[in-house]
Amino acid sequence: MTTPRPFGRSIRQPGGYSAFVPNPLPPALEWTPALVRSLSDADRAVGTLAGEGARLPNPHLLIRPFVRREAVLSSRIEGTQATLGELLAAEAGAAVARSPADLREVANYVAALEYGIERLPELPLSLRLVKELHAHLMEGVRGDTARPGEFRRTQNWIGPQGCTLEDAIYVPPPPAEMRDALDAWERFLHDRSWPPLVLIGLAHSQFEAIHPFLDGNGRVGRLLITLFLIERGVLPAPLLYLSAFFEATRQQYYSHLLAVTQRGEWHAWLEYFLNGVAHQAEDASGRAARINSLLAKWKDAVSGSPSRAAVALIDLLAENPFWAVGRIAERLGVAFTTAQRAVDTLVRRRILTKVGAARRDRVFVAKAILDILDEPARLNPEEGT
Repeated sequence: MTTPRPFGRSIRQPGGYSAFVPNPLPPALEWTPALVRSLSDADRAVGTLAGEGARLPNPHLLIRPFVRREAVLSSRIEGTQATLGELLAAEAGAAVARSPADLREVANYVAALEYGIERLPELPLSLRLVKELHAHLMEGVRGDTARPGEFRRTQNWIGPQGCTLEDAIYVPPPPAEMRDALDAWERFLHDRSWPPLVLIGLAHSQFEAIHPFLDGNGRVGRLLITLFLIERGVLPAPLLYLSAFFEATRQQYYSHLLAVTQRGEWHAWLEYFLNGVAHQAEDASGRAARINSLLAKWKDAVSGSPSRAAVALIDLLAENPFWAVGRIAERLGVAFTTAQRAVDTLVRRRILTKVGAARRDRVFVAKAILDILDEPARLNPEEGT
């Protein structure tokens, strides 16, 4: 039996459960004052971020460490426990106690996003690219039995661990209906008549409602937000990430998505989504400006040092606050002893501190930068503001 709704239809399945098939986008939207205001605030904040990002003397400052912050927070929503410090330290060669599986999941998110950015000039956002992103995301991790890079061929569902289809919170479209829903989703993704931020807000919710993979849907859906903004030229580089907002307001995030499929509450979802865009654009601008100011201050402090490599090393801290002496030497093209003198200079200035007790190729961290990157999102998780 099929039960039509204004925003989709519920299909009774032979197993006794009902699956939901959303109507194709776009929904009927009324441009209420609240929605217009939310879009205006988000547009203004994103425009400011794009402008400031283009003016930064170290543009990678907003990219490499922030990509990794996004990877950590997006993966945390799905239950992965790795921290930003652990990921950055592991990339620098430090011994990390965290499970290699958790670190691999987060590293895969970074790899998938970087892959997507490289592919965009030759392959626009499409179902093909979505599958390629999923393949990179799920390679060699606990969900790799969930057919990486392939849309599901069986029914999946959402609910507490151990729940069955019969008591699931939400059951996405059956495989037969899923493909039509995906085709309609892809067509809407290329619609140029909608404001980009509204379009990707609608598309993100719809993607999660379709839930086309057996695992990794949330992470792929959040990757697509960043890639879409780059493809449409809203941002010149991957500067905006919403996972910090979604993670800090996790219950609201899931509640709003569910309310769209249960009651068609698109306005509430879009206001929440656009509020997150505005907050995270302002947050990224603020963090980048603070880190850049810190780097400038440190450069002034060591400008008179006999170790000219010390100033060059400060630039490397913009990419990753963790560095091993051997890797510094390799990156700067200097002798190991020269790199060590540069590190010693920054240690004396209390810019760097040693990590762990290793004696060979020790790893050092600029904790002040890590602290800025690691700060929680500046909002009230209960209010979402």
